[in-house]
Amino acid sequence: MELQNFDKMSNHQNKETEEVQKRAKELKVPFADLANKDIPVEVLKEIPEEAAAFYQLIPIKRDKGILEVGLVNPDDLKAREALRFIALRSQLEPKIFIIKPTDFFNVLKQYRSLRGEVEKALKELEQELKIEEVKAPAAKIKPEELVQKITAEAPVTKIVAVILRHATEGRASDIHIEPTEDKVRIRFRVDGGLRTSLFLPKEIHSAVISRIKILSNLKIDETRVPQDGRFHTIIDKRKIDFRVSTLPTVSGEKAALRVLDPSIGLKGFADLGLFGYNLKALEAAIEKPFGMILITGPTGSGKTTTLYAILNVLNQEGVNIISLEDPVEYYIEGINQSQIRPEINYSFASGLRSILRQDPDVIMVGEIRDEETASLAIHAALTGHIVLSTLHTNNAVGVIPRLIDMGVGAFLLPSALNLAVAQRLIKRLCEECKKEVSASPQITAIIEEELGKLNPEHKKKIVWKKPYKVYQAQGCKFCANKGTKGRIALFEVVLMTPALEEIITKNPTEAAIEEEAKKQGMVTMRQDGVFKALQGIISFEEMLKAVEE
Repeated sequence: MELQNFDKMSNHQNKETEEVQKRAKELKVPFADLANKDIPVEVLKEIPEEAAAFYQLIPIKRDKGILEVGLVNPDDLKAREALRFIALRSQLEPKIFIIKPTDFFNVLKQYRSLRGEVEKALKELEQELKIEEVKAPAAKIKPEELVQKITAEAPVTKIVAVILRHATEGRASDIHIEPTEDKVRIRFRVDGGLRTSLFLPKEIHSAVISRIKILSNLKIDETRVPQDGRFHTIIDKRKIDFRVSTLPTVSGEKAALRVLDPSIGLKGFADLGLFGYNLKALEAAIEKPFGMILITGPTGSGKTTTLYAILNVLNQEGVNIISLEDPVEYYIEGINQSQIRPEINYSFASGLRSILRQDPDVIMVGEIRDEETASLAIHAALTGHIVLSTLHTNNAVGVIPRLIDMGVGAFLLPSALNLAVAQRLIKRLCEECKKEVSASPQITAIIEEELGKLNPEHKKKIVWKKPYKVYQAQGCKFCANKGTKGRIALFEVVLMTPALEEIITKNPTEAAIEEEAKKQGMVTMRQDGVFKALQGIISFEEMLKAVEE
């Protein structure tokens, strides 16, 4: 799937290049390829962003009195007239090139720097506060009232909008707005790690939080207790949801926003990292008319994302799918999604009872947390429903003992459980800058040990030979010098088989289940990690860290 998408994207880019080069010959204008090119800030300043966006022209290079400019439409007389005016004002001679629309939009984004845009908005805010102070003498109006008055006006609105857009464009999963003693820290979580992106003056903290509360329909005047809300906005023609949580701290209210971008959060199996045996086992389980599929792993391991990927496959016209979630993360057309509310006794257990009266074909329960929910989920799986849910265990084989500990009869599990999947998230290496290196003796020993433990059928398919090659992160402009870009999951799955049924009814220990699972062909999470490291998808060191946690 990934290769098909890559091929389609490459074909589209090649076609666009050919078309623009053809136009370049017709118009007798040289073609400039700006793919993956960074334009220096001092060059971008030669043409204001507003003019660049309106006339679709980009400054490329400034050298010895000549300004090289790329135009999407060099035959646009208004654009050329505007360029002539800009060049005369700067006392530069313009040299025109034709560029691809894709390159134009990519370079246009370079005008946008989070710090620069926020600083501009802060200056506007400062100016407006001065104007308000002149209109209303200090004796009559308090500073905090001034801030509240300004909250809904342009500068603060712009500051919040800029933060939201940069978080989305930077593929952040969360935004943290944290007050300290003398400033406000803005941090983005990208690929699982938090990094500081910006500091704001403490004076505008309440205005920023108030703006977020207004968007989320929360109480502006309530600062003593936590609040939860949600809102959505359109960014780059995409509808992005933000889940908001506020928390009172000694320095003021902290806000945490979960960024829910469907283009990133809703993925196919290949994007998640499911290949080979693991993918076949999951696809086989999905095709069964009833039974339970459980996803397990620690908090933040991507379990819900995997559930959504399965739901997307099952989401068809003739199928009634109902989900119970806490909270609903992504809205999916065609699925009946319900959010539990424990404060009014609408829990996973009570919701599951109601769902069973809604004639469902597929039921998704966000998490099995207690005995009652476990019992109801097993009952639903036994009475002709596909049941998807999550559980907290260390590995896939631990699912069965965990359900037994929760009061589920061991004799029920073979008929109810189709598949147990365990997963961990790990950072992907940047495709642009990863470097191939020879595996060290220690890494070679681990590779040989894990490959040696594989089922005989899997061993026949091994394509890697000594000396083994692994990959290391380097860092470049495409990954913000981190060496990694995005995340992928490591998986292991346990499929219900007749031999495993016998073990569950007689001796359901984790060791006995694991031994049988390996006989049936289970690829452990560590082995899945070795495969992905040898393919250059992840680094070996990151893989070891993830599976040993």
